[in-house]
Amino acid sequence: MSKTPAPEFSRPIDRRQLSDKPVRVSANADECAALAKRFALVAIDRLEASVVLVPEGERIDASGKIMARIMQTCAISGDPLPVTIAEPVAFRFVPAAAMEADEAEEEIELSAEELDEIGYTGSSFDLGEAVAQSLALAIDPYACGPDAESVREKAGLTAKGADGPLQRALGAALGGKQPRK
Repeated sequence: MSKTPAPEFSRPIDRRQLSDKPVRVSANADECAALAKRFALVAIDRLEASVVLVPEGERIDASGKIMARIMQTCAISGDPLPVTIAEPVAFRFVPAAAMEADEAEEEIELSAEELDEIGYTGSSFDLGEAVAQSLALAIDPYACGPDAESVREKAGLTAKGADGPLQRALGAALGGKQPRK
């Protein structure tokens, strides 16, 4: 059985030690470099979060904000693209045993008001890993840089003068009319 690797940005919090003050976490340079590798980014220059933790029995609701400065690649040109992320986050830490019981039930759709649930065992949960996962979800995988349009044009990927097999087939199916753009 393989052992799960330790998270790159781990900040264990003991649920028995919670207060009403926001918890602030910040990744150091080594943690940023490791997360950049994990998320296939050029670099992460900054990652921090401020999160309020509210216990509800064994469940802990978390809400706050993540702030990050990352360098990713443009989805079209491959050029480095600096991005600043400042996003609200909300999730819930739930005992892993409760999650396993829920998973045994029928799969359901989550509404926008329902929080993502992150399992924990014992009395501690990992706020750093939750922040790292929130960062991963905030990254736009199709972000385009300032030169993306010129690269599209050079590669013939613009809608101007589109004339491929699909375009011709759609035109024929529409009785010679061109599909709407």
